[in-house]
Amino acid sequence: MKILVVVDMQRDFIDGTLGTKEAEAIVPYVAEKIRNFDGEVIFTRDTHEADYLNTQEGRNLPVVHCVKGTPGWELHPVIAALAEGKTIVDKPSFGSIRLGEMLSRKEEKEKIESVTLSGLCTDICVIANAMIIKAFLPETPVIVDSTCCAGVTPESHRRALDAMAVCQVAIV
Repeated sequence: MKILVVVDMQRDFIDGTLGTKEAEAIVPYVAEKIRNFDGEVIFTRDTHEADYLNTQEGRNLPVVHCVKGTPGWELHPVIAALAEGKTIVDKPSFGSIRLGEMLSRKEEKEKIESVTLSGLCTDICVIANAMIIKAFLPETPVIVDSTCCAGVTPESHRRALDAMAVCQVAIV
């Protein structure tokens, strides 16, 4: 079984409070990847509460975003249409232990051939989840599709891809 993890393709990261033109540009590529993927697709959603600014992340990144139930928390409409009926993992931090545990349970039942990641932001949540997946599934190839990711900046996107490559994440 192959798995595609679509990380945080939410409105606040695409055209909202933390949106970038690079994030907007990858939406059609991510949608195409989802449509053509031969395997299971899992989505993550950055999820914060109204007290976000009082959290450690909020103090370090004082931009309210992805507050549960707000329009910015929702998946981009194109991606949301493709996520109907699929697993969505809400995560309160950059990386999701719950995602790692879920994949580990799947591996116990059926061999996972590979886990591919796409989405936002390469340099925060994509890299964090790639490392968590490597920890939970050390013998499973982890792949990042660089054409379906965007970082906070183009430079930090490239640095994150380089860092993941050093950690034996295949960058395609």
